[in-house]
Amino acid sequence: MLIKLFISFFKIGLFSFGGGYAALALIQQEVVVENSWLAVGEFNDLITISQMTPGPIALNSATFVGQRVAGFPGSLAATIGCILPSAIIVGALSYFYKKYKDIDIMADVLKFLRPAIVVMILIAGLDILKTSLFDINPVAFENLNVKMLGLF
Repeated sequence: MLIKLFISFFKIGLFSFGGGYAALALIQQEVVVENSWLAVGEFNDLITISQMTPGPIALNSATFVGQRVAGFPGSLAATIGCILPSAIIVGALSYFYKKYKDIDIMADVLKFLRPAIVVMILIAGLDILKTSLFDINPVAFENLNVKMLGLF
C-alpha cells in the first residue's frame, strides 16, 4: 500500500504543473476514481481541509490521504511522493536554465504551458462545482447553503 501511495502521488507531483489547483483533477483521478481511497463527498471535504490548513493544497492532500489510507507511514510515503518530482525537476531546470538561459526555446516552452495550466484548473473547478451543487445528499445540501452564502 505504501508503494502504491508513493507512486500515485509521485505521478500527481510529476504531472501537475501550475500548483495545487491545477493538481485537483489529477488528485481526484488517482484518489477517487482509480484507487477508491475516498468517495466523491470525502474528496470535496479533502479539498476544503487542504485549503484551510497552511501549505500547498497538493501536499496537504497527499498527507491527508496517506494518513487516511495507511496511517503515519502512508502520510510520509504520499508526501515524499508528492514532493520528490518537484525537487528533481526544479533542480534539473535550474541547472539547464542557468546553462542555456539565452536560448529562445525556453520562453516558447513556458508560453505553451500557460494555457494548459488554465485548462487543468478550469476542469477541476467545474468538476468540484458539479459535485457540490448537484450531488443530492443531506450533508451536501447543507454545505450548499454555506457555499451559496459565500457567493454574496
